Amino acid sequence: MSIIKSFSVGEGDMFYIKHNTDNFSIIDCCLSDDNKAEIVKEIKHAHLGKGVTRFISTHPDQDHISGLKYLDDNIDILNFYCVKNKVTKKDETEDFKHYCLLRDSSRKAYSIEKGCVRKWMNQTCEERGSAGIDILWPVASNKNYQDALKIAEEEGNPNNISAIIKYAVKDGVSVLWMGDLETDFMESIKNEIKSPKINILIAPHHGRDTGKVPEDWLNKMNPDIIILGEAPSEDLNYYSGYNTITQNSAGDITLDCLEKKVNIFVSSQDYSVDFLDDENVSGDDNYIGTLNL
Repeated sequence: MSIIKSFSVGEGDMFYIKHNTDNFSIIDCCLSDDNKAEIVKEIKHAHLGKGVTRFISTHPDQDHISGLKYLDDNIDILNFYCVKNKVTKKDETEDFKHYCLLRDSSRKAYSIEKGCVRKWMNQTCEERGSAGIDILWPVASNKNYQDALKIAEEEGNPNNISAIIKYAVKDGVSVLWMGDLETDFMESIKNEIKSPKINILIAPHHGRDTGKVPEDWLNKMNPDIIILGEAPSEDLNYYSGYNTITQNSAGDITLDCLEKKVNIFVSSQDYSVDFLDDENVSGDDNYIGTLNL
């Protein structure tokens, strides 16, 4: 079994994957004084016994790197994955400076782009199994991406340098992260990506209407569930016609990923949906149902 946890951190993103191999991955970081001690304590416990722990940054916007220095001080990030960039900001926070320190480290940093191969991110050997993570974007040579990178490197918006990250379990779930990609940019690159079938889509830009995934991609992905983040409700696109879980109401979301099924738990005791199978599974949080694949 692997476990995917999406933390309820307000208007930001933070996830971990406790893989069914000797891997542990953290995707993005959004810690505050109110939650950092509790979340880092959970992460420290969850990654015990794992041989490889990696941090994957979709992009260096503050709501995706907040608390990064605190996290690193407490778990010692040895493997830092991000798109190759020299992003600058007019107002540099302590966490952005720490992002740059990790990004520019010759010892810790690894640049991700479409099709990159990395032991043990997506390569297996006798010592350790693969984490099942593949990078679908960016294509570094793409003109639209290069334009977005130039904007971000000149103190502009870094949303559109976000990586697209796929996690898949053999005979099990597939999940897609898209950072904060914006609709107009996704439209401009939609022919550059062969969109795979996805069971669970983490809606880009926290589910905002400005990050609505193009219909061409949605039709190919055909997601069973779309998870909407914690943007203000008036800014959300609720993806009519698709099954959704809204983190504003659900709180923390935990996906227990088994062979051909996912048991789903949320921290809100009042939250429920009507599109999952009820297999009467017990757990520490509120079980809202099972997605059979």
